[in-house]
Amino acid sequence: MAEKIGVYFDSASIGQYLDLEALAEGVRTAWGNLCPVVKVVPHLVGNEGKALIQADLDAGLIDAVCACGTSPRVDGDFFNFGPSVLVNRVNLREQCILSYQDPEGKALVPGGEILPVLMDVAVDYVNMGVVNLQKAQVPVAEAIGITKKVLVLGGGWTGINAALDVSAAGYEVLLVEKESQLGGYAKKMYKTIPMSYPFTTAEATTIDAKIAAVEADAKITVLTNASLQKLAGMPGGYTATIKTGKEEQDIAIGSVVTATGWVAQDKKYLEPFGYKSSKNIITSMEFEEMAKNGKIVCPADGNAPESVVFLLGFGDKLESFEKEEAAAKQARLDAEAAGDKAEENLEGRNFLKNDTCKHLPFSSEITSLTALKQANYVREFFPSAIAYVLYENMMVPGINELYYKAAQNDPGIMLAKGVVTSVTDAGDGSVIIQVKDTLLGDKIEIRADLVVLPTAMVPTTALSPVLQLQYRQGPAFPDLDLFDGYSDSNYICFPYETRRTGIYSAGCVRQPMTMATAQVDASGAALKAIQCLESSNRGMAVHPRSGDMSFPKFNLLRCTQCKRCTEECPFGALDEDEKGNPLINVTRCRRCGTCMGACPERVISFDDYNVDQIGSMIKQVKVPDKIEDGGPRFIVLACENDAYPALDMAAMRGRKWSPYIRVIPVRCLGSVNTIWIADAMSKGNDGCLLLGCKYGENYQCHFMKGSELCNRRMDNVSDTLKKLGIEPERVEQAQIAIDEYDRVPDLIDDFVERILKLGPNPFKGY
Repeated sequence: MAEKIGVYFDSASIGQYLDLEALAEGVRTAWGNLCPVVKVVPHLVGNEGKALIQADLDAGLIDAVCACGTSPRVDGDFFNFGPSVLVNRVNLREQCILSYQDPEGKALVPGGEILPVLMDVAVDYVNMGVVNLQKAQVPVAEAIGITKKVLVLGGGWTGINAALDVSAAGYEVLLVEKESQLGGYAKKMYKTIPMSYPFTTAEATTIDAKIAAVEADAKITVLTNASLQKLAGMPGGYTATIKTGKEEQDIAIGSVVTATGWVAQDKKYLEPFGYKSSKNIITSMEFEEMAKNGKIVCPADGNAPESVVFLLGFGDKLESFEKEEAAAKQARLDAEAAGDKAEENLEGRNFLKNDTCKHLPFSSEITSLTALKQANYVREFFPSAIAYVLYENMMVPGINELYYKAAQNDPGIMLAKGVVTSVTDAGDGSVIIQVKDTLLGDKIEIRADLVVLPTAMVPTTALSPVLQLQYRQGPAFPDLDLFDGYSDSNYICFPYETRRTGIYSAGCVRQPMTMATAQVDASGAALKAIQCLESSNRGMAVHPRSGDMSFPKFNLLRCTQCKRCTEECPFGALDEDEKGNPLINVTRCRRCGTCMGACPERVISFDDYNVDQIGSMIKQVKVPDKIEDGGPRFIVLACENDAYPALDMAAMRGRKWSPYIRVIPVRCLGSVNTIWIADAMSKGNDGCLLLGCKYGENYQCHFMKGSELCNRRMDNVSDTLKKLGIEPERVEQAQIAIDEYDRVPDLIDDFVERILKLGPNPFKGY
């Protein structure tokens, strides 16, 4: 706990609008010996300013730093005085001065009149900054011994590249492949789409050279005909139980790259598109294997095809198929909700398994590029043959546009945009395809010797847990319901992450992708796996709070074993001991604080982020006994990842909002404990606004479930407010993305206006 706090005001950034000497004197009066050093510095963010603070630290005058000036999102490295010194930044520029909207309409003038309401805002923020440090302790990392070995699951193209990258960085690799040889689907491919300049011609996969490099690498141990049976422990200290043949062995590993790839969607789902109605209607994977074997023929008679059609546009057929799937899935969910677990009582397929048609649209980039590649195979094998590519949407992003244009320029490749309406056997071995041209509106009929349907890519994780985690929350990492089987994490910000720290996804187990993309993906996941090992070795968190040394601590004497923390942790960081108490796995934890927000007994805390700390900050806000004596007051708890930066950006762009709000950054809305809201309202604040990331299907929460969990807890908040005799409408949660800074001022002012219509908080004056 900070006992000697130095408070420093940056005159260069805030001195033109605030009476800094008055603020400094206020700190001395209010906090006395807790703040033995209070200074107004001409240029705090500079060599002289930093040297001044360092001198006070070296002299033992202070043990913590409260820097009042710019946002904590600015000059973060400058205010780093080592791991033993607590630092708190008080944001008086962006969220006090730049955002200030005077209730009397007065304009802020540099060096002009000091506005009293603005000073009220500054005083509250400075006091909150001091008490933040008073209630914090320097986090002490737990020392753990780690194993610097990465387990790579899957010996296909992605897994091989990941293993080579990890080895090249100097780390040991255990490469586990379930088949008898390495290579995966890449081994079955004739060629791959262009991976190098001029990006117009398909290339050899080079998979054999990659396999040879792995087998020759002394840092890589390869186990084939092997599978992961169990994964226990935590990053840096996992134990992987590997089964090879009939033998099992426990191997210490530090982190995991999951590169188990994909399997082809069950072909029965292609039957509505003509598959099985003719032997000459095949899948793109079957076509690829024929090319790999050096002979492309019509399966019905073994003759060389003179015309081949590649179909990519299924239109209404796909839509109706997906509606049928959704109906069957809902029927199953309804039956399970009613307690009926018997599958035989439901008609149709098990749509909770992920081998369904919905994977087809997610493969659209891959199916487009594969059709172009295989159309070129036709031209290579049979120069006089014609290849047709009939597409509803042709997706060739980035440099692949050159490959598409090369196909356009080939007189033997015909590209047409349209929706397939029927695929029928002509009776003579050929196939008739009817297409509605969506450009001209005409109907097209093509007779082809061979028809190729796309192969949808289903991630292996959709079929069964490949990790077999020995976690309280189950053997698999949570997947994305929307994308059916692909690993779930913050897809936008942390693409290789899963919701299991230390385990990273790469390649087609993460999303459908080309070999070129998978190679880059493998490098990304490999680097994340290494980064996790190095962070764990120093007791630090990984993204998004990279470098955080804190971890949750539990007062088990008051724990009621309700299990809310273990159930709600987005990352499965908590197990349970033999008594049912939460058991922390430190390196699994991402320091979001969701467990702290979940705990009804408030027994969970972090050294530098805890229930008492934020509650004390809220209590530092001076609430006038009457609105007419100084205005209303509102507390805004803002997520540090999206909402708080959005507030900063809005202010920097000249946007203003009510001067009666006080913003407190929180790690995540999932960490918000209901006692904070009760404290805010019982103290007389007129409203409380929770600003967090978007949740739901297209969530952007950096901690995956934080905003969603906070929203679920709002019912408890409502009940608490009703017991206090306070309208539940005084507390709201709003979703904001970091790029929606233009919405923030209106969102805040609209909230303030709605609450003012309710009148003052009945607790005002108590």
